[in-house]
Amino acid sequence: MTDEQTRPYGPPQQTFQAPGGRIVAGRYALLGELGRGGMGIVWRAQDQVIGRQVAIKELKFPNAPEDASVLSERMLREVRSGGRLNDPAVVTVYDVVTENGATYIVMELVEAPTLADLVRERGPLPAQQVAQVGERVLSALRAAHAAGIVHRDVKPANIMVAPDGRVKLTDFGIAHAADDPRLTTSGMIVGSPAFMAPERVEGRDAMPESDLWSLGTTLFFAAEGIVAFERSTTAATLHAIMTEAPYLTRVQGPLAAAILGLLVTKPEARMSYDQVRSLLSAAQGVQAQPTPPSGGTAMMQPGQPMTRLAPAPAKRNLRPLWLSLAAVAVIGALVGGIFLGRWMAAPAGNAQAQPTLTYGINGQLKIDLSGDCYNVPLAENTTMNSETSGNCAKNHLVEVYAKGDLLGVESAGDKDATVVAYPGAEVVSRIAEAVCSATFNSDVVPAQQRSGLYWRAVVPTEAEWNRPLGEDDHDYSREYLCLLAKTDGGQLTSQITTKVK
Repeated sequence: MTDEQTRPYGPPQQTFQAPGGRIVAGRYALLGELGRGGMGIVWRAQDQVIGRQVAIKELKFPNAPEDASVLSERMLREVRSGGRLNDPAVVTVYDVVTENGATYIVMELVEAPTLADLVRERGPLPAQQVAQVGERVLSALRAAHAAGIVHRDVKPANIMVAPDGRVKLTDFGIAHAADDPRLTTSGMIVGSPAFMAPERVEGRDAMPESDLWSLGTTLFFAAEGIVAFERSTTAATLHAIMTEAPYLTRVQGPLAAAILGLLVTKPEARMSYDQVRSLLSAAQGVQAQPTPPSGGTAMMQPGQPMTRLAPAPAKRNLRPLWLSLAAVAVIGALVGGIFLGRWMAAPAGNAQAQPTLTYGINGQLKIDLSGDCYNVPLAENTTMNSETSGNCAKNHLVEVYAKGDLLGVESAGDKDATVVAYPGAEVVSRIAEAVCSATFNSDVVPAQQRSGLYWRAVVPTEAEWNRPLGEDDHDYSREYLCLLAKTDGGQLTSQITTKVK
C-alpha cells in the first residue's frame, strides 16, 4: 500500500465499516476505515465526549517485535512534533492512546483530496492555485522549522487541498525534532525518493532546506503534471536528482522563479522563506507582507549572485538591442530548466561580479538608454544617456550585454502589461544576478574576452517599479540590465559581446 492510503481524510463513500463497533479509549467510536498502508490503518471515528468526527491512525506493527518498538516510538514522535505546531496548514493532532498493545493517534479529520489526487484527475493546475498551495505549505514548514521539526516527507500525497482553498500538510510521522535521537535503521530511506533533496541523497541529515527542496519538487509536479525526478527504479531516481535537469514548460514569471529558487542544489544557496513567499504572492497577484524572521533556512547575503534562478522568457523592449536574441536564448534556457538540475554560475563569472546597482527614483544610476555602449565608469552616480553613449566599435567604458523584463512582466506604462506587485529588492536582485551571470558565461561574452572584465546587474528601485508611466515615457521601470567593464577601469577598444543576427 502507498502512503496515500493512510491519509487522515476520505469521502464517506470510501469508508468501510469497523468490525464490531469498536470503541477506543472509551470515547472514540470507529465508524469506518479510510485507508491503510505499511504503517497502519486510518479510521473515521466519532469522539463521543466532544461530539465531533476525527481521524484515528492505528499503528500496525510488523511481526518482528524489534520493528514494532521503532515504529511505535516514531509514531509517538509524530504526536509530540505535531502537537507543538500551530499553523492553519498543519493537520492538528488531538490525542494519543495506547491500548491493548496498540497505539492510536487521534487527529483532525480533513475531508479533501490530496494534491496528488487533484493533479491525477485534472492534470497540471493553474499557476495561481499552485502558488496559493505553495504559500500555505511554506507557512506550515516555517512553523515546523521554527519549532525544530523537519518534516522529511513533503510531497503531493501529504498535502490536502479543500474546495474552499484550505490546504493541510499532514503526516509528520517521519518528521523528527532536532533534540530527538534518530530512529531510522541502517540503510533505510526515510521519505519519498523522488522528492528527496540532493544533500539527503548524499547521506547528510535532513535539514529545513531539505523540506524547501521537496516543496519545490511538489510545486513542479502541481504545475507540470509530472514528477521531475521520478524514474523506473529508486537508484535511477536518486541518480536523476543528483545529475539531471527537470524542464519547466508550462509556467513562467514569479512561480517559475520560486520553483527554480527552491531547486538550487546547494542547500545554503536556496531561496529563503521570505523570498519564496514574495514570489508566490506575486504569482497570485497580491502583495506579500513582511514576515518576522524565524528559525530555518539560510539567508543569502546582499550582493552575492544567486544560482539557478531566472525569470520567464520576457517580451523584448521595443527599442532594439542587437544582442537580444542571445539574451532571450539564455533566459529561455534557464527558465526551461536546461541549467536547472546541476548548473551553477561559473566560478569565473561569480568572481568577476560586482554588487548589484539600482536605477530610477532614488536609484544609484541615472539611465535613459540610447545605445549599447557608454563612455562613463560603471559605478554609482553614473548617468547613461544619449550624451554619454559611445560607439561600440571604438573606445568605450561600459557595454550592455543583456536586458529584459523582470518576472516576465512589461513596464507599468504598457496597457497590456501584467501588473505584479514589487516582490522586494532581494528577489529582484537575485533574478537579475542569475541571468547576468549565466549570460556572461555564455557565448554572448566569448570566453577569450572574459579575462580582465567584470559585470554588474542593474535593477529598478521599488519607487521606480511602482511609478506610473505615461505613453511617451521610457519603459525601463521593470527591467534588469547586465553591464560589463574592464576590471582595471580602462577602455574597451572594441565590441566585446557577440552579435547575433
